[in-house]
Amino acid sequence: ARQSRARPVNPFPSRALLPPPLSLPVSRRRRRENHQPNLAGAGRRGRGQPMQALTRAASLLRRAVACPPQLGAAGRDTPLLAKILPNVYSNGYSTLMAPANEVLIPPELLSSKTVWTPDRELGQYEDLVARVTNFHNEDKGFMVLDGDVFDVPIRKDIVHRVVRWQLAKRQQGTHSTKTISEVSGTGRKPYKQKGTGRARHGTLRGCQFRGGATMHGPKPRSHAFKLQKKVRRLGLKIALSARTAEGKLCIFEDLEVPSHKTKNIVQYIKQMDDTKKILLVDGGDIDKKLKLATQNLHYVNVIPSIGLNVYSILQHDTLVMTRDAINRIVERMHTPISR
Repeated sequence: ARQSRARPVNPFPSRALLPPPLSLPVSRRRRRENHQPNLAGAGRRGRGQPMQALTRAASLLRRAVACPPQLGAAGRDTPLLAKILPNVYSNGYSTLMAPANEVLIPPELLSSKTVWTPDRELGQYEDLVARVTNFHNEDKGFMVLDGDVFDVPIRKDIVHRVVRWQLAKRQQGTHSTKTISEVSGTGRKPYKQKGTGRARHGTLRGCQFRGGATMHGPKPRSHAFKLQKKVRRLGLKIALSARTAEGKLCIFEDLEVPSHKTKNIVQYIKQMDDTKKILLVDGGDIDKKLKLATQNLHYVNVIPSIGLNVYSILQHDTLVMTRDAINRIVERMHTPISR
């Protein structure tokens, strides 16, 4: 194997002061078998840049390991990579802050997409501190959210069971069909039993005739089924915890509005970020002005805390609750289940 003497293409054209990367020696036999061009040659500009970048990273790593750290102006250790790559070396790239025995990957080979990682693990039953505001986005202090209500592990199976229970319970069940004794028509035998060559019939109100009865059709009934109170209560906790983890739970001091005009509510909602459908939850009775201001908006619903349920929370992407509503919900969640 012979090292190529051609100067490789600089993968960092904007940094002319950087030292040239080392070329990668490749044997001629391997190049001939794979039918690949010389990755370190200067004539192949577009194909050799990833390999040159890796080679350059390896050379920088060797230089960083060989040279000890130097003291900077503030008395701290200044790595050599900070002098070689002043614009790239930063705390934002964890790969450049790796130990000397790990391979450094240049930022050109990394994805530029920002990956969000939570500061803490969710569902640990930890008490949370939330900011309290109002419709005018004024600071009204802070409020502590109970961890056993607003920081519960997310379980989709529990939410699914509660939603099915809610939808089945609210179904009217008023469907009804007529049996052979209820359908209108005569009870006379249509024709004699024998001699006509036709099938024998004793009534024209059977299910096989037009306008006749319906066999095994639905009758008015209740579609509700029983669900344990523990599961229902846990479903509401999970829904509240999910909105809290998403940052879609807003806590207001109160829901007072200056007038019953709808344009005021529209203006307040426009100030919220990424809000398409909002659910306002008040502690007691709904204010008359707020009710009149929101009744003409299909994307704004107002309910008292006693009516808060899992299905309503899932239908709205933003949940706004008052201090009084949160206190009542927490008190209801902490009340022992009556058996």
